[in-house]
Amino acid sequence: MDYRQIEQKARTRKTVQSVFTYFFLAFWAVIVLFPFYWMILTSVKSYGAYNSEYIPKFYTLSPTLQNYAEAFSAVSLGRYLLNTVVFTVITTTVMMIVITLAAFAFARLEFRGKNIVFLLFLSLMMIPNELVIITNFVTVTNLNMRNTFAGLILPSVTSVFYIYLLKENFEQVSDSLYYAAKVDGTSDFKYLLKVLIPISKPTLITIAILKVIECWNSYVWPRLITDDEKYFLVSNGIQEIRENGFGRENIPAMMAAVVVISVPLIVLFLIFRNKIMAGVSRGGLKG
Repeated sequence: MDYRQIEQKARTRKTVQSVFTYFFLAFWAVIVLFPFYWMILTSVKSYGAYNSEYIPKFYTLSPTLQNYAEAFSAVSLGRYLLNTVVFTVITTTVMMIVITLAAFAFARLEFRGKNIVFLLFLSLMMIPNELVIITNFVTVTNLNMRNTFAGLILPSVTSVFYIYLLKENFEQVSDSLYYAAKVDGTSDFKYLLKVLIPISKPTLITIAILKVIECWNSYVWPRLITDDEKYFLVSNGIQEIRENGFGRENIPAMMAAVVVISVPLIVLFLIFRNKIMAGVSRGGLKG
């Protein structure tokens, strides 16, 4: 067997592997994306057309946007979206400030009992969320902050896991940069703003996007702490639509509301997908 035959066999084997890999990825993509396709398809079917389908159809010849109009007219979906945007933006902004300062303190500053305090922080991750929710509910109720944005926001402005993640990221930056900055007379706060934050930008963006998704999908806490429609988020809105809107039977209108709620997160991911991947895969700088 000469060299050309060996090369031909290797090329054929590589082609077969590539075809199998892309086929598997395409098959898996169809499985993952099908629920989104079905959600959008159902949202553009009329109520009568949907109920007349004894066997579900994977297409429609008469799409309609009436369901989207019903989604906004049956309940205050616009208000729910605005409330969710306000809640998400304020919560994410405050949390990013808190975790950045906390991570920097644990990563670069020296103070008595730092390791013990950080260990206590990590131990909080072992507490079940149910217990935290109960404690937060009692605290917020005692402070008369139910049915307020402050009551919605305050329990979510920090995260032990994100502090830990960002601390590890900061510690991977070479110590020589920190010592050089101190020799030049740079303050710790300026070093954080001018050096650490730009270097850790992919991780910070990833954390921010994950927090936005968490806030947007938040259900238990908003449902527990608010019973005034003026403070409902989109998660409450879906339940409100089912109970006091167009009911549980109008599935197309329900799917239209879900599409409206899901679009912002999908757009956010499409815009920042490269940043998310960079933040996830980034190992940081090592000294």
